[in-house]
Amino acid sequence: MLIQIVEDDRALSDGVKLALQEPEMAFSQSGNVRQAKEAFERQLPDLIILDINLPDGSGYDYLKWVRERSSLPVLILTANDMEMDEVTGLTLGADDYMTKPFRLAVLRARIQVLRRRIEKTEAVKQHQEIYREDGFRFHFDTMKYFRDNQEIFLSVNEQKLLRLLVLNKGNLLTRNYLMDRLWSDSGEYVDENALSVTVNRLRSKLERKKEGATYIQTIYGQGYMWKKQER
Repeated sequence: MLIQIVEDDRALSDGVKLALQEPEMAFSQSGNVRQAKEAFERQLPDLIILDINLPDGSGYDYLKWVRERSSLPVLILTANDMEMDEVTGLTLGADDYMTKPFRLAVLRARIQVLRRRIEKTEAVKQHQEIYREDGFRFHFDTMKYFRDNQEIFLSVNEQKLLRLLVLNKGNLLTRNYLMDRLWSDSGEYVDENALSVTVNRLRSKLERKKEGATYIQTIYGQGYMWKKQER
């Protein structure tokens, strides 16, 4: 699980990281909005802890930017303790709001609640094993894939890629995130071009020759998204 901490006070950021540290957790620490966006695009986090007062802008702006790309949990951790600040954060899509100073035990408890929400969401996704759209029918449990009732035969990595895209429909998946999910267990060096090759092969198997739409969108310089786009 990757937690992104967006906090310009490095000592506080390190303290939060230390308090939450567990074997299965990894952390990304950013001191401003620019660094946070760059880290997000390198690898999609599972959860964000976000300060509002940042050197190069407002955490609210970063929250809006994130919400355009993902529904992942966001906990605001800030010195802004006015009721309107909390209302603004929650209205923009934050899942929780804590004010400084705070107790680390309470922060850990809040994070555990959000983690359970993530796990519950993933469990629901795991049970959504049949996907249907515009003549496509994907049975992820039995590894059967159909286009207009004609079976499509996919490689293991093509199946993994398709599942990631479909389960995150409408959300940008960065190249680094997909590379990590597809090849992190191989233990071998994988050239980045392997992802482009896999995407192109999957796209060619899914597309109809006379079809006027494509589903695997390339977001140039960033990654890919499953979203119908008319040509």
